[in-house]
Formats: sequence, structure tokens, C-alpha cells
Amino acid sequence: MASLRRLAWMCRDIAKQHVDNPDVPAAPDGADGYAEWVQIALILYRVELEKSLRETEDYLNEMPDILAVFDLDEAPHYSSFCRWENEYRMRELRRLLRRSAEQAGWSGEAAIDASGFQRDQTSYHYRDRANYAFHSMKTTILIDVNSPAIKAVHFTTQKAWDGHIGIQVFRRSAENLRVLSADANYSWSNLREECRSNSTRPLIKHREHTPYRRLTTPG
Repeated sequence: MASLRRLAWMCRDIAKQHVDNPDVPAAPDGADGYAEWVQIALILYRVELEKSLRETEDYLNEMPDILAVFDLDEAPHYSSFCRWENEYRMRELRRLLRRSAEQAGWSGEAAIDASGFQRDQTSYHYRDRANYAFHSMKTTILIDVNSPAIKAVHFTTQKAWDGHIGIQVFRRSAENLRVLSADANYSWSNLREECRSNSTRPLIKHREHTPYRRLTTPG
């Protein structure tokens, strides 16, 4: 419980540092309106807990000590979380993600990988509220191998190649990145050269060619 409370305080502090008016009451308009810092803090807390929207509402209502950290007597409705997360731009969320990573520590040694998300795994109600118009999403994460803190994320609904995504993610996080690890899906000479030009050691597994590729590849 103590660690969850510390996490709540960390999310609160990051959110208050991010907004222009950190001293606004948590719910200045009662239960129908919440301060910007509360919205950001609860988004960060939900992501760290890895809970769904409904689970987050139920969890907070069962944890009055956690609600007290956010100066709330009752958790916002789960639909509020949905609306807030749809309103904040990805650039702003990335900036908050970097701030939370700094709190956890950054060793400079990172690994990158991706996973898929199928649209049919979400409820129809949530998809309608979030205005989904895609069938799958590819999520790429750059994570510190020692913390482990998430340094950067990339989302796309297109059929993008891992190498192209990898170089985008690296460029956003190249500062103080000493080692980048990745599997063979990120085996691309341009990515390796980009790493070396920024004094980053690329530990990227080389893609192995099939016998047919070996015969048809010059040299």
C-alpha cells in the first residue's frame, strides 16, 4: 500500500509541475469538473497500474487513502478517463512520460520492441467514444533495461517497418543513450549509423538471410 501511495504522490507532483495553475482545487466545479492537474495525475496513475478504465474507477473507490492524495472523496466515472485520454495530445503525454522516466532513473542502456493490439479486443462502447477507425495498432516501446522505465513510445495504425519506427524513436531519445538493444526486426544499416553518429552503441541482431536470399544477394 505504501508503494502505491508513493506512486500516487509521484503522479500528483509530476502533474502539478506540468500545468500552469497547480493550486486549483481538485474538483473546483464539484463532481462534474476536475482540475487539469488531477486529470493528468490520474491518467499517469492508471497507466502505471495497468488497469482498464472501469477497473481504475473501482480500484480508486476502494482505496480512500489513494483518493486523498489526489484531494478527492470519490473516483471520477470511468467515462471521464476515456474523455481525458482522448483529449490530451500524444506530444504532451510523451513529455509526461519522459518526466516519469526521470523519476525512476535512466541508465542510458535501453531496449526497443513492438507489440500489436487488435481492435476487437476493446468494447464497442469504448471504441465509439474514442472514435476508433482502425482494425489494429502497433505499439513500440523504448525501455531502460535497468530501471525499467519507459523512455519513449510510438503508436501507428499503418503497416510500418520496425526499422523505420526504430530510427524515429531513437532520434527522440538519443541524448544520453549509450546502448540500444533490439532484435533482428530492427536490423537496418541506417539505424546503426544513426546510433554511432550519436555515440550510441547499437546491439542489434543482424537479420539472417534465407538460402535463396544468400544466392540472389550480390557479393
